[in-house]
Amino acid sequence: MTTTEIKHIVFDIGKVLIHYDPHLAFARLIPDETDRNWFFANICTHDWNIEQDRGRTWAEAEALLIAEHPAREEHIRAFRKYWHEMVPHAYDDSVAIMEGLIAEGRDVTMLTNFASDTFREAQQRFPFLTKTRGVTVSGDVGLIKPDLAIYETHTKSFGLDPKATIFIDDAPANVEGAKEFGWNAVLFSGADKLRSDLAAYGLKV
Repeated sequence: MTTTEIKHIVFDIGKVLIHYDPHLAFARLIPDETDRNWFFANICTHDWNIEQDRGRTWAEAEALLIAEHPAREEHIRAFRKYWHEMVPHAYDDSVAIMEGLIAEGRDVTMLTNFASDTFREAQQRFPFLTKTRGVTVSGDVGLIKPDLAIYETHTKSFGLDPKATIFIDDAPANVEGAKEFGWNAVLFSGADKLRSDLAAYGLKV
């Protein structure tokens, strides 16, 4: 923990402010759980999807997989087509914390691994994603967490003092990346824990 006063709070988005689960759409499209798990493990994998977060277009991403798995074209295209079903709701308690910090006049920004187009769609559906001072979207800058360069980009873009910055993310690797860069960071596991973690840094919400 830092003895420096926290002046900047940086929120991740997926699984911190809004829910994300691709199974929500694909449970309908591929009802057989074994086949569905195989599909995510071998075709529309995490590693494939993260490249859209890095800036690869969906057209390119889909073409790549369809060339390898032509029989699964419909399901491959469904990943983007039904993306909205994968993000069904916000975490209202977490959003309340973020909005409370903003209302207090705190400097709040967001740093997210998100494809550019789906992020804009998310902003339309969840207006609170427009309320912070700004956001660094991985798909816009061609960098992804936990690459140290994305923390540097965010720091420079928003004029942050790393020692006076705290980052909130649900992924341990992203939390560790932020710490390695020089930020303070906490692992998100729920709003109650977040309140406790922020209070330990002098931020009462």
